[in-house]
Amino acid sequence: MTCLCVSRKFYIALVTIIALNFVAAGAKASEMLKPFVLAESSAKGTLVALEATVKNKLVKNGFDVVGQYSPYKDTRILVVSSQQLREHAAMSDYGAYGAILRVTLSKTDKGTQISYTHPVYMSHVYRMKTNLLDVYNKLSKVLGNEKIYGSEEGLSKDDLRNYQYKWLMPYFSDRHELADYGSQEVALAKVEKVLASGAGGTSKVYRVDLPGKQESVIGVGLSGPADNDCSGDQYIMSRIDFKPIKSAGHLPWEVVVSKGRVYALYAEFRIAINFPDLSMMGSNSFASIMCAPPAIKTALTKGVGGKEGEE
Repeated sequence: MTCLCVSRKFYIALVTIIALNFVAAGAKASEMLKPFVLAESSAKGTLVALEATVKNKLVKNGFDVVGQYSPYKDTRILVVSSQQLREHAAMSDYGAYGAILRVTLSKTDKGTQISYTHPVYMSHVYRMKTNLLDVYNKLSKVLGNEKIYGSEEGLSKDDLRNYQYKWLMPYFSDRHELADYGSQEVALAKVEKVLASGAGGTSKVYRVDLPGKQESVIGVGLSGPADNDCSGDQYIMSRIDFKPIKSAGHLPWEVVVSKGRVYALYAEFRIAINFPDLSMMGSNSFASIMCAPPAIKTALTKGVGGKEGEE
């Protein structure tokens, strides 16, 4: 009679292998990152009162509210920085993009969603030398952390550091040079002046200077000029921010002034990092905002006093 019994050692080994596979799968899942963090899904109270409460919490815990923006109805965006963020940002080339984070309040029928851009996710997108985990942990404690969102599967840090939406699309290292003023002082003065005039349907939302280097990041609101609203924040977000949990933290846009030159990320990259699951075709897709990338470049070029056609 043949014995079909499994030895105790073999059984233990099999169970161990299965358990290790589950642990490995869980570890891999935990490494996947998403662009936004939902702090609270249905906060009660008026938008104005909630905004004041959130702002007070941030300031009390060492964050600087460097800008406030309301691009369209029922949406408030607080742009925050801190000494920690600025020091982290100053360590990397073009790290100024990571010197700020955005905290958003989006009013819905079920209450107000309070969210913020994921510091760790953004640190890898901007190829920073530190992962901003300390900032993430602090924000989670101050505002809350119900879940991360903005992508179904998420992206690994390696994917983010070499992110490209599709083949032949731009990387983080591909940037528009919008203007060259020769010196940082002249560039900042010129950009501030032109933005104040509203050229190209632009407006200044914030400015943060990095310590110890000639580099600043300036937030730009885009209203969309009357003759071409394709660059407008409301135009774009009405088409791509269609899911129940809002991703208003995509806004506002930013330009970086580094050693007298003014840069902006390609729209194809800048939009994709915050909406990585956005389909190429169909409704609520990149095709629905096909006119946006060139319109945004034109608006930002005008907004910083650059000349169109120069790159």
